[in-house]
Amino acid sequence: MSTVEQFLHLKAPFAANRPFQSGAYRSTTPIPSPSTLYGLLLNLAAIEQRDKLEAPTTLIKENLPEIEIAIGQVSQPEMAVISQQLHQYPVGASGAELAKKTHGAKYWIAPVRRTILVNLDLVVAFKAEKWLRDRILKGINGELEESRYGLPFAGDNNFLFDEIKPIETSKMARWYCSLKTTSRPQPGICRLTIWINRADNTKTQIAEFAPSAFCLTPPKDAWIKVGKSVAF
Repeated sequence: MSTVEQFLHLKAPFAANRPFQSGAYRSTTPIPSPSTLYGLLLNLAAIEQRDKLEAPTTLIKENLPEIEIAIGQVSQPEMAVISQQLHQYPVGASGAELAKKTHGAKYWIAPVRRTILVNLDLVVAFKAEKWLRDRILKGINGELEESRYGLPFAGDNNFLFDEIKPIETSKMARWYCSLKTTSRPQPGICRLTIWINRADNTKTQIAEFAPSAFCLTPPKDAWIKVGKSVAF
C-alpha cells in the first residue's frame, strides 16, 4: 500500500485529553492520543467511524482505513485546574434518602476538579493513501459535499480548535515516541490510547510515550499505525 505524507498545524486556546478515569479529579494528557487524532482525521474526511447506533454500545466499524500518525508538541501548553459541580446518576437506590431533602432538585452532586491545557500548539504528521489524504484536505477546506457528524473539538466538546491548517513542511517540535519495555526512564512520559475496543475494553490498546528533543522530522518511533485491522 503506497501512502503520502502530510503535516497539519493544530492550535486551540483550551484543550483536554481525558484518559479512562473516574473520581473527583479528572486529569489530561499533554497531547491528544493517536486514537483521538485518528477519529479527528476521519471526521474531517466525513468518514463515519461509528457502527450501528441502535446497539446498546456504540461500536466502531470494521475495515476502517489505516493511518500512520506522529504527534509533535510545538510548545508546551500551560496546565490549569477548574472546579465544577458534577451531577451523577446513582446506581440502584443509592442516596435515595437525599432526594427528600432537595424537594425534586438534583441530589447526587459532587465537586470535581478538571485539568485543562491552555494554548495547545501541535503539529500532526500522518501517512495515508492518497485518496484519503486528499479527502481530509478537502474536508479542511470545506470542499466535501457530504455532511459530517458534529464539529472537530479539542477533547471536551466545549473546546474548539482555532486552527487546523495543512502545512508543506513540519515545524520544530518535540515528537512523542513510543517506549519499549527496555527503554530507560525519561521525563514527560504519558500513557496514550492507540485503539479503543468498545465491545471489550480489555482489548483496548494503550502504550507509553515520551517526547523527543526538538527536531523537524518525526523520529521512527513516533510513527504509530492506527486502524481497525492494525495489531499493536
